[in-house]
Amino acid sequence: MSTYDSNNIFAKILRGEIPCNKVYEDDHVLAFHDIDPKAPVHILVIPKGQYIAIDDFGANASAEEIKALYGAVAKITKDKGLKEDGFRVIANTGSNGGQEVPHFHLHILGGKKLGPMLAHAA
Repeated sequence: MSTYDSNNIFAKILRGEIPCNKVYEDDHVLAFHDIDPKAPVHILVIPKGQYIAIDDFGANASAEEIKALYGAVAKITKDKGLKEDGFRVIANTGSNGGQEVPHFHLHILGGKKLGPMLAHAA
């Protein structure tokens, strides 16, 4: 994954070609419910810029984009009532990390006890 694929599903969602169940949007970020939730609350938070993974975002995003992304996470977790009992934020990266869509995104998971971070050690 070295070149951004403008035909990935998140790029299509950002262009309005595919609908989403939107939770939050601003100039730099879109957040929506995952179509295959792994917890009672499972929201995807994506930057609107063309970033492949978290390392790409960290190296190339502007300070304004970075602030907007983490500000969106803070607002969403507060609005969804996740702060009191806790939540998890995951950024899968690359094939070993389980990244399925080559557009950087964060998973916000909550609404129940999530258990160990990994199901088993390899």
